[in-house]
Amino acid sequence: MKVADIPRSTYYYWEKRLNRTDKYVDVKVAIQTIYHEHKGRYGYRRITKELKRYGFHHDPKTINCLMNTIGIKCEVRMKKYRSYKGNVGKIAPNILQRDFKAAKMNEKWVTDVTEFHLFGEKRYLSPVLDLCNGEIIAYKIMNRPVYKLVHDMLEQALERLQSGDQVILHSDQGWHYQMKKYQRTLKQHGIKQSMSRKGNCLDNAVIENFFGLLKSELLYLQEFESMTHFEQELADYIHYYNHKRMKEKLKDLSPVEYRTQVLEAA
Repeated sequence: MKVADIPRSTYYYWEKRLNRTDKYVDVKVAIQTIYHEHKGRYGYRRITKELKRYGFHHDPKTINCLMNTIGIKCEVRMKKYRSYKGNVGKIAPNILQRDFKAAKMNEKWVTDVTEFHLFGEKRYLSPVLDLCNGEIIAYKIMNRPVYKLVHDMLEQALERLQSGDQVILHSDQGWHYQMKKYQRTLKQHGIKQSMSRKGNCLDNAVIENFFGLLKSELLYLQEFESMTHFEQELADYIHYYNHKRMKEKLKDLSPVEYRTQVLEAA
């Protein structure tokens, strides 16, 4: 027997399929929640890992397929950026020697200055990153690359020091780090100064990679209404990077999660 010129068995087969509840409906909702929480910065691999926190365990290929079905994809495209260098000199040895591993906090810090140009204005960011967990432990934003930019950042970072800490602070050969008062502050707190070799950005690759992420996941991804809006989003991004953005090197934890869950338990 046929129904509308279709075999009965075929008719009921498709009727059952069309009326069947989408078994991935909850997963799709979770995918969209994660995607928007991270402002389009996560691709299917990271979303697959994040889904485990929601109790969903699926193959990355399945998640990629579901994301395509929903019509979302990672919006981040890595682009080159310009790091503000200023004049260069040679006043400290390269103690770090590209050894970017640190077993504990406040053992190895890296720093640099980067420039943003929007709305006909410039902003300069000076952060300190702890190589133990990749956390930005201090930063300063200013509209001019004056010494106070680095001084205020350093004062913030010094508040993180604990008794007995022996820190190496690595930078490029920028003029800020050649200032006598900068060197004097480091010596007063028992911090060893380390500098990259001239023209060799790989000597400070970790902080340069952070700048690359920052500009790809914020500057090139979002639109801003004003410089004030950008500054707020920049501060929000650094908080996001420290507290939410998972890093594979940290067992898929964020820098702060790694510090609180792994290091404090050790």
